Amino acid sequence: MCILLGLQHYLTMVGATITIPFILTPLMCIDDSDPARGHIVSTIIFVSGIVTLLQSTFGIRLPIVQGGTFSLLVPTIAIINTNFESCDQLPLANMTAEQREEVWQVRIREIQGAIAVSAIFQVVIGFTGLMGVLLTWITPLAIVPTVTLVGLSLFSVAADKAAFHWGISFMTIALMILFSQYLRDVAVPFPTYNKNSGCAASYVYIFKLFPVLMAIVLSWGFCAILTAAEVFPEGNKARTDLTTGLLRQSSWFTFPYPGQWGLPTVSVSGVFGMLAGILASMIESVGDYYACARIAGAPPPPIHAVNRGIGIEGIGCIIAGVWGTGNGTTSYSENIGAIGVTKVGSRRVVQTGAIIMLVFGMLGKVCALFVTIPEPVVGGVFCVMFSMITAVGLSTLQYVDLNSSRNLFVLGFSIFFGLSVSKWLEMNPGIIQTGEPVVDQIITVLLQTSMFVGGTLGFILDNTIPGTPEERGLLKWNAHLQNPEDKDEDNIQNQQLKCYNLPFCMDAIRGWSWTKYIPVSPTFTGFSRKIK
Repeated sequence: MCILLGLQHYLTMVGATITIPFILTPLMCIDDSDPARGHIVSTIIFVSGIVTLLQSTFGIRLPIVQGGTFSLLVPTIAIINTNFESCDQLPLANMTAEQREEVWQVRIREIQGAIAVSAIFQVVIGFTGLMGVLLTWITPLAIVPTVTLVGLSLFSVAADKAAFHWGISFMTIALMILFSQYLRDVAVPFPTYNKNSGCAASYVYIFKLFPVLMAIVLSWGFCAILTAAEVFPEGNKARTDLTTGLLRQSSWFTFPYPGQWGLPTVSVSGVFGMLAGILASMIESVGDYYACARIAGAPPPPIHAVNRGIGIEGIGCIIAGVWGTGNGTTSYSENIGAIGVTKVGSRRVVQTGAIIMLVFGMLGKVCALFVTIPEPVVGGVFCVMFSMITAVGLSTLQYVDLNSSRNLFVLGFSIFFGLSVSKWLEMNPGIIQTGEPVVDQIITVLLQTSMFVGGTLGFILDNTIPGTPEERGLLKWNAHLQNPEDKDEDNIQNQQLKCYNLPFCMDAIRGWSWTKYIPVSPTFTGFSRKIK
């Protein structure tokens, strides 16, 4: 059961993850027929498995998947365009295979170095507890626009993929709704055998557990049949044979390893430019932590868990830089949506999914096989999942007084302006001109991240506009910031918060008084504040 549920998480994340190498490889002058594309896809999936295991075991310890991040795409493209000639200006046709290989490897090494060095900033922010300083002032009206805009900002990604063939997308959406909502309480009998009782029937709620997996497989199979029957015209995104070239060229077995493209190179401009993406990724991840906890039925993550989560994500970006994925890692909103649809919030399931990523990352052809999932199918899945994330963000409003005009202003303005600024920059690229290219890049990336703009506005407005703690929802919301060690052991909330404890040595950690000063320790009390 865990393997099937883990495979479902893998299928949910693989579509968005492999999109990143497909965007980057043309910029790096890698030809469509070059097997290097398959190696980079395998590498990013393999590294995603490593970081997901680290995050779910030692980091935030929520069932949250780690994968490539689009936040780093803008600075990556800027670095390539600034530091290197465009591929059109290079005589690639007259180059030997070794020379063409060096052309793209020089580029990816520059990106590797920028990501790995800038990620040190994220590690410091997490493990020193600086993120926790901000968390003590993060309120429901700061969390709602942040998490809500995570879902709303992704609508264009879902719509663009679904628009390739709305018929297939609607079919996928209908199947997911049918399985996850209408048939969720229908148990399907499966034959079982026990030597004591003999043959019997075991009832499994497969529609509730596997709505994403079943919808993808059925729509994928339907597209394969229509492709074989030549119903779809050549080049249509609903066809399943568009990436068969990658499937043929991929090796059966590959083992990604650190420095496989050479030693990463570092430039000051590249590191500072990449910092903008790292900042945006951190802000998005904090919103994802709260969304994942809420949708998985866990209490809001305490400060020590968020500190560890951000620190582990920084380590994940360093690993991604050293391994050479061409990208970093961040928490995946898509898989949080999958938890909302399936109602399975098990940490073990995500850890099993991480092992599947590691295995498939080493099996090149198996990894490439899942690349054949048509984009309209992925778009249909995203339409359902991103809507769940948006709804989860709005559900935090239960803590605040919605009869307050103050709260309605903070909420409405934060969300609306967050969407407006990112749309304005999308329509006017390059409009930020401070005279310093690095500063322009940082400002552009941050303002293009709608959850950063909306969350920052919610944070500032809710903490500066006068309002009572009860009106702002602080009496209920900030209860989780109290030190769990100060609570009665029989307290239900204290028992729930144990899900954020480290998987080992907890008795020793509680016995050492100095651990309460360590920002990533479950006994940490340094930045706690109590709302009376």
